[in-house]
Amino acid sequence: MFSTVLLVALGGAIGAALRFLSGVAILRLTGPAEFPLAIMSVNVVGSFLMGIFVVAAAHKGLTHLSPFVMTGLLGGFTTFSAFSLETVTLMERGAHASAGFYVALSVGLSIMGLMAGLWLARGMFL
Repeated sequence: MFSTVLLVALGGAIGAALRFLSGVAILRLTGPAEFPLAIMSVNVVGSFLMGIFVVAAAHKGLTHLSPFVMTGLLGGFTTFSAFSLETVTLMERGAHASAGFYVALSVGLSIMGLMAGLWLARGMFL
């Protein structure tokens, strides 16, 4: 059990560092913006990778890596709490339409990302 907790912690640290670096890279590419593009991007990419991992792990017998990859790495990489904060921040600024658009786009694209990851991985392993 303790080794599993350590794997989750290690994965979480790596995922959080990757989220930070992704945010810096997106900020450098796009410049400062009112719309939280970096947070949305990591949530979509993380969902896509989750879809790929679920299928790959099931077909390759790698489900024992789920605590490290799914809970740790992808849990640390994706940012639902940050997503919630960005949504409320937009609402508090009076940008209700942007907040609604952000929620719909983030949730919709993240679900589509997961579905695309499942589709891609199933094509690779079936």
